[in-house]
Amino acid sequence: MPPRTVMLVAGEASGDLHAAHLVEALKALDPQIHFMGMGSTRMRAAGVELLVDSANIAVVGLVEVLSHYPEIKTAMRSLRSALMERRPALLILIDYPDFNLRLAATAKQAGVKVLYYISPQVWAWRAGRVKKIRRLVDMMAVVFPFEVPIYQSAHVPVRYTGHPLVDEVVSDMNAEQAREQLGLKVDTQWVGLFPGSRKSELKRLLPILVQTAEILLERFPQLQFVLPLAPGLTRNDLDSGLDDAALPITVVEDSIHEVIQSCDVIVTASGTATLQIALLEKPMAIIYRIAPLSYWIARFLINVKHVGLVNIVLNRRAVREFIQQDAHPQRIANEISRLLTDESYATQIHQDLLEVRKKLGEGGGSQRVAKLALEIMGDD
Repeated sequence: MPPRTVMLVAGEASGDLHAAHLVEALKALDPQIHFMGMGSTRMRAAGVELLVDSANIAVVGLVEVLSHYPEIKTAMRSLRSALMERRPALLILIDYPDFNLRLAATAKQAGVKVLYYISPQVWAWRAGRVKKIRRLVDMMAVVFPFEVPIYQSAHVPVRYTGHPLVDEVVSDMNAEQAREQLGLKVDTQWVGLFPGSRKSELKRLLPILVQTAEILLERFPQLQFVLPLAPGLTRNDLDSGLDDAALPITVVEDSIHEVIQSCDVIVTASGTATLQIALLEKPMAIIYRIAPLSYWIARFLINVKHVGLVNIVLNRRAVREFIQQDAHPQRIANEISRLLTDESYATQIHQDLLEVRKKLGEGGGSQRVAKLALEIMGDD
């Protein structure tokens, strides 16, 4: 018998990382499975046959999606063809909901079972998607406990597996050791500049980060800055934003946890990075900005008080958020200045972040999802 094939589809850097860990967990249980799908560098390194590289279609917001529509359409066509022609034993969708739910409809037509890992944020906006999920998805593997009753009440099969970041975000070194490993100056303060993992985020957020850094450098002349380059991005993607900036910014590739650990404080794009930073207990400020039309539409759809995942998990504003027009360099610089100089304020945020790991559950999330995948395929 030929080996079974599993298709995995991840549209963003965080999903690419989670998918890669899931592939490793599945290989440990069944080394004969062949993996194919959409992702980027992490999935390729894990041995996945990439039909589509997601680096060019990782965008958020209506306007941003429309501007990349040709690439997204081509990716969808390739994956649909593979589903119909190769009929994998299972389709595993990782986050990236608008794209992935359309692909789930094709899987349904092809008779391919669907496991959805890392739920669409139906608790935050567009709750009506649960009805579509009920029609198209065989099992939800959710990473937050509060997601379980949402799906249960809608009669969607659901399993709480725990958040994979609990295992992924671990560091056994302090800030000084992390700096030494990265070749950074040890005896100075470092501010992390985290512009996100999408090219569209770089375009909108990197100028804000650079201007914020310029203000901070005037106040703290010895300050140093470090910027982690997300997988799927290259230094060329940064050039236009950093070329004219006479700033002490060190760009680091492929060492996100060491970069976080090396920092005293971080300015980060909203997203999975906020949880990674929280798990390493580093004070931060969260920023985000999308196209004005996308934001105007989102205001009528979003029903949560907070944007940053770390604040959503804690169900309170532990970390300041600077969203859309509020993402102004002067305001952000004022917050970072306070974090650098007000020890009691920084300590309070640190105490709040200690709760995040407890809220995200025990480790072993990838292994639980792998076992669930085999169960769906009929191995258990």
